[in-house]
Amino acid sequence: MNRFFRPLLLSALICFLPASLWAAPKGKVTIFHAGSLTVPFAKIEKDFEALHPDIDIQREAGGSTKMARMISELGKPADIMASADYAVIDKGLIPAHADWNIRFATNRLVLCYTPQSRYAGEINEANWHEILKRTDVVWGHSDPNLDPCGYRSVMALKLAETHYGEKGLFEALVANRPKKNIRPKSVELISLLNTGNMDYAFEYLSVAVQHGLKYVELPSAVNLGDYRYDDTYKTAEVKVSGKKPGTFITRRGKSCTYGITLVKDAPNKEAAVLFLDYLLNPEKGLKVLEEMGQPPFVPCRVPSDAALSKLPAELKKRVEVNM
Repeated sequence: MNRFFRPLLLSALICFLPASLWAAPKGKVTIFHAGSLTVPFAKIEKDFEALHPDIDIQREAGGSTKMARMISELGKPADIMASADYAVIDKGLIPAHADWNIRFATNRLVLCYTPQSRYAGEINEANWHEILKRTDVVWGHSDPNLDPCGYRSVMALKLAETHYGEKGLFEALVANRPKKNIRPKSVELISLLNTGNMDYAFEYLSVAVQHGLKYVELPSAVNLGDYRYDDTYKTAEVKVSGKKPGTFITRRGKSCTYGITLVKDAPNKEAAVLFLDYLLNPEKGLKVLEEMGQPPFVPCRVPSDAALSKLPAELKKRVEVNM
């Protein structure tokens, strides 16, 4: 073939190739996510960007409810939203701002502390609630209005009253937890523990593992981490602020399940889907979650065939229909 025609032929062939084969996704992908996902997502981001250097993952962490409101109420541009409670996406983003919600990981509550915490050598699964009632003990949790870990912490306190059969336990515990010990997001409590300004804080198991904290395991009937106790968990209700000022909604207890979605108006959908495919891969993103104390669903889950049909084709292989 004449050497002058070869470049022309090559150019013609490239024009007929699918765009995905020659125009790799690139640019910025913005992810809003739960604070409890900060450490594993940092690792996943690093690994993903090493494979895709033209894609820049930019993350913003905070209480899941707050992150969802940044999209739904403030109109902040984002590609992906990952919540510590999948219901935040269901109730706050679907259908106006998202079409689907993949459940991808689980967690459970623990009570974190350090060797310097008061009664650190005494506390255990059987007496933690008695120690939290002591007036010289400083303990807290995150804000129920902004962070699922916050309202789950309050639920755990209510469940503890039933589990231990101690009437008035919830009120006694709350009376020993001043409002200043309620912080906007659960990860903020870690610095208070490490500096000795707080003795105990409710956190997710994954956060405790990732930050090397000591922790007390709570009973399964209390820790919101075992789906077999969902009938028990749902007896605990917490009223939190609604979408509009002055309105409220009731959160009912259920086992901890994380959700993730692609925002409808995502500025970089193609690159965002590529990241989601990496995150939901059992040998890649989900493996990192497992290693960091956050058991993933393998495969990940959606609740119905209708939900499955809405997923991008690239993600369907990572998901099954399973309540």
